[in-house]
Amino acid sequence: MALDIHKENGSLASIEEAADRRLFGLICESKGDYEAALEHYVLASMSMAANGHEVDVASIDCSIGDAYLSLARFDEAVFSYQKALTVFKSAKGEYHPTVASVFVRLADLYHKIGKLRDSKSYCENALKIYGKPNHAIPSEEIASGLIDIAAIYQSMNDLDQALRLLKKALKIYGYAPGQQSTIAGIEAQMGVMYYMMGNYSDSYNTFKSAISKFRASGEKKTALFGIALNQMGLTCVQLYVINEAADLFEEARTILEKEYGPYHHDTLGVYSNLAGTYDAMGRIDDAIEILEYVVGMREEKLGTANPDVDDEKRRLAELLKEAGRVRSRKSRSLVTLLDTNTQILRDDAIEVS
Repeated sequence: MALDIHKENGSLASIEEAADRRLFGLICESKGDYEAALEHYVLASMSMAANGHEVDVASIDCSIGDAYLSLARFDEAVFSYQKALTVFKSAKGEYHPTVASVFVRLADLYHKIGKLRDSKSYCENALKIYGKPNHAIPSEEIASGLIDIAAIYQSMNDLDQALRLLKKALKIYGYAPGQQSTIAGIEAQMGVMYYMMGNYSDSYNTFKSAISKFRASGEKKTALFGIALNQMGLTCVQLYVINEAADLFEEARTILEKEYGPYHHDTLGVYSNLAGTYDAMGRIDDAIEILEYVVGMREEKLGTANPDVDDEKRRLAELLKEAGRVRSRKSRSLVTLLDTNTQILRDDAIEVS
């Protein structure tokens, strides 16, 4: 009898150790230390396997696959995901959302290595599960899966399918209380896609709705909000609503400076957008001041031969010529323009004629 108790306690200790190892793995992964995360995950998996917790081992295998993917060890990532997939199908059934989540991971992996046909096939497998009526699947889990798959289709430049999926996710969330920030994030991503498709009117309206929700939900000081403001500003430029674009870029700049600091690549992108807008408004001195700062920072971080630097140096030279000036070798009083410290959704340099 004492032996049985000892075994039971030993088993419990192993499970607790596995939980601790998994937690340490997550912490290491969040810090970008994927090698250390992998070591903890493998030890956690061994502890769970020793106690016969097959489904828990499969869950950890997914984390192991994620770590391998981050380390670009793709074959090992595929093996881990496929191993987990086999267990989940056997233990939970072919149409369980956990199975769908592994399909999404595999779709993402195959997209990263350029096997787009395989990636799309795994997306379709996941969508079959999410589209099958199953009241046991929480609606939020389905919506989250649709958002993840939409991101993959967007990366494959299948914007129509990505938009369809985001609209389905939006319909699932509806106007549920406490979900306004999530809905705003979906709308912001839809705004990006409309922008990429050249549908600037729908992009503007969707961003306007998203930004309104962000403000109402208390997200108005986050980096995501700053990103949405910047992208809406770009949309305003396309619609020739220049004054509104300037207001949006200025607000985005303030937020992203605080979140990422003034030297971050994405913050520099907002500065560049703002400089282009000031140029369009006839505020040449303000545009020059910002561009001098941006060019100096890009030269320091990227080197003088980088295409981004060349493009902005050309823009700066044109503005200086127009103003009858030469480039200052030091960034001047941008410190007075910038408050403190600080991403955008790309298109980080605009030119407005």
